[in-house]
Amino acid sequence: MAILITGASAGFGAAMARRFVQAGYPVVGMARRGDKLHALKEQLGDMFQILEADLTDKIAVDAALGSLHNLPEAFRQIDCLVNNAGLALGLDPAQEADFDDWETVIQTNIVGLAYLTRQVLPQMVARNKGYIINLGSIAANYPYPGGNVYGASKAFVRQFSLNLRADLHGTGVRVSVVEPGLCGGTEFSYVRFKGDSERADALYRHTDSLSADDIAETVLWLYQRPAHMNVNSLEIMPVSQSFGALPVHRTPPPPPPPPPPVAADAPAPQPKEKTLLERLSDWLK
Repeated sequence: MAILITGASAGFGAAMARRFVQAGYPVVGMARRGDKLHALKEQLGDMFQILEADLTDKIAVDAALGSLHNLPEAFRQIDCLVNNAGLALGLDPAQEADFDDWETVIQTNIVGLAYLTRQVLPQMVARNKGYIINLGSIAANYPYPGGNVYGASKAFVRQFSLNLRADLHGTGVRVSVVEPGLCGGTEFSYVRFKGDSERADALYRHTDSLSADDIAETVLWLYQRPAHMNVNSLEIMPVSQSFGALPVHRTPPPPPPPPPPVAADAPAPQPKEKTLLERLSDWLK
């Protein structure tokens, strides 16, 4: 039985494909970019098979899954689905964001992931064995300016994973969500900033961020845990990334009121009469 990895043409997905093949597992890579999948197959050989499909196109996904029976026997059944495909687009505040970008993120990170899971899950339940590993993000847990729909989509991934565990209670099917933090060396920020490589590179400059290999090794480790062990969620940050205080907006205080106007013909203020103690003190000087 095989490992099915979405978004396998680059980044986390390609790194995972390499790690699993190196560990001796048959891998099926699914992605839109067939040229990159074929280039990866040239590196990995016959232990890596290809399904070219756009995850947001349900007809294409169905056709790809239907073609599994044409692959060598070891690839025809899916023992582990790694829902890795996902993206962020833009970092604008919600009131300025491009709604088309939001729709693309929702269709990929939520609808595509949920649909493929629904198609693969019945065979796992029937065998009473299988594993769903979903790639989330720390953005699901820690909001930040400009995260809006991306963070919400990853919050869905987290809750969907936990709720799958509830639905699959009593079966041998495992479910985990892996939530990485700052991770360099992938196309993620390049895609988010729509090809602005300077802006993407600046995000990781002078940081010791996570790498795609770090995440690939983590996913392989999860898969190799004993069948009775389920890691519900796994949040990973580089040591160089941590938490910050919650921002508080403070309104500047109003200026003090001006002193009351003094009338031109007002009598001069009279000196205050001294107390007995003050008069005695003057006498003793």
